[in-house]
Amino acid sequence: MKRRALLMLAGLALLARAEETAESAFGGHGMAVFGGREGLYASHLPMFHTPHDSQVLLRFHLADAVADRALRDTLAREPKLWTFDPETFDLLRFAPGHAEPLREFKARFFEGHFERGGKPQPADQRVVVDEVLLFRRLDPTPRAAATGRYRLIGQGGEWFAFKLIDRRPDFDHIVRLDAPRRRGEADVPLQGLARPDAAVQRAFKARGSTEVYFETDDLR
Repeated sequence: MKRRALLMLAGLALLARAEETAESAFGGHGMAVFGGREGLYASHLPMFHTPHDSQVLLRFHLADAVADRALRDTLAREPKLWTFDPETFDLLRFAPGHAEPLREFKARFFEGHFERGGKPQPADQRVVVDEVLLFRRLDPTPRAAATGRYRLIGQGGEWFAFKLIDRRPDFDHIVRLDAPRRRGEADVPLQGLARPDAAVQRAFKARGSTEVYFETDDLR
């Protein structure tokens, strides 16, 4: 009788542990694609509800070397929005220290937004994750802020600033910057949900800027 009780307690402990670690963010996680010849980046299109309530930024390459070079050349010539619609996966596998980090997945690429009339490319591609540059869970609590923090990434002659999503409502914003003289992060003054492209350019002391992506509706 005592042995049966011990086994039952052990089983309940295992069940509780499984429930504690059962959190996941499984779904279709579309991403904005940007970059150029120096590097390719993918930014998860986040929302303030599960399973999309994480800001994630990846550096990646395509397993198909010909397709990889073509995408880099295309983005280098014209820095505009591309996206991909990947197979379903658990977004939390990009979190630091995850037991089963996601190293690669298949995705269909689109010129433009894949949910808003973007032009699909002819074949799925295998996306290989080189580095997770950012993983942040979003706080859904309404909060106002007069400034927003931007982070600069890139190398060589290709540099991009993106906003850290840290208020609600907020916006998702990616800007290509020409010859920025400031590195790292910078605080940018905001006027509500208005586009702050010029302010981002000034904050990083860049010669010019080109907007790649700006979205407000998904982050209300």
